[in-house]
Amino acid sequence: MSHIAVMGSGAWGTAIALSLAQRGGHRIALQAHSEASAAVLRERGENAVFLPGFPLPKEIRVTADAAEALEGAEIVVGVMPSQYVRHSFERFAPYLHEDQVLVSASKGIEDETGLRMTEVIASVLRARGLHLPVAALGGPSFAQEVAAGSPTAITVATPDMPLAVRLQREFSSGTLRLYTNEDVIGVELGGALKNVIAIAAGVVTGLELGHNSMAALITRGVAEITRLAVACGGRRETLAGLSGLGDLVLTCTGSLSRNRTVGIELGRGRRLPEILEGLHGKVAEGVRTTPAALGLARRHGVEMPIAEQMAAILHQGKSPVEAIRQLMQRPGRDE
Repeated sequence: MSHIAVMGSGAWGTAIALSLAQRGGHRIALQAHSEASAAVLRERGENAVFLPGFPLPKEIRVTADAAEALEGAEIVVGVMPSQYVRHSFERFAPYLHEDQVLVSASKGIEDETGLRMTEVIASVLRARGLHLPVAALGGPSFAQEVAAGSPTAITVATPDMPLAVRLQREFSSGTLRLYTNEDVIGVELGGALKNVIAIAAGVVTGLELGHNSMAALITRGVAEITRLAVACGGRRETLAGLSGLGDLVLTCTGSLSRNRTVGIELGRGRRLPEILEGLHGKVAEGVRTTPAALGLARRHGVEMPIAEQMAAILHQGKSPVEAIRQLMQRPGRDE
């Protein structure tokens, strides 16, 4: 029996904890960001805010105390919005030790540094003299469907193959299948950048532009993501897999995608602050990832025309119709 601490009680963190509980054979702690949030989870017996309708079984111990959640934990899963990863692990660091394994299930790029989430975590640990392995989870996985037990396939990435196989064994169940991958860069950038393209896919849907437009966007989105990932040291084939194409297709077409929802409302003419307020505290990672991705692209000399137009729509008030017109009128090139 392994003790696994899931640090973050949003929709995805709760779904991971539920999947582990359904699998059986683990002690599971689910850490909420505040005592008030933890109390509500315990009292209601479900995550009524982020993942309603899925009772929390007794195997999941809910707490707001990081020290309590991490005590005895062999595997620590970080599942918080990307903007909070650094601060969260700075709080957790005093309770971490060298015998633990960390898994990042957060998808994004840090604003100021351009670091991937495993890099953010590693930098926090190094500052405290800790050297723990940090793996990454990626792939097409809506929290609601994982919690419901819908068959789902995702990727666990780490250059340490014995560790990858161990995590594969610990997390896999009859409804959740994990594939191993050594390419952490490709897996993380695929998971982060697909959110940018998903907002664009929502714009296409909101403008009612049809299936041709969507197919073109997803295909060119894969090309754009792959260019940057390869320039950063990732492998092209990773972006054709679950954490690349798989995650992109899901997030661009699935009605449960918050990033797609933001894009739909932008396409319908609503303004970003109003749209985000309507999410009621839920996070659309692509909004923050877009400028961070462009900063990373400039650093590596990579062209990202879709991301550039999305940044103009999101942060400069550009008309979605004008953005699409400019994309379509770019100079011709080879595929």
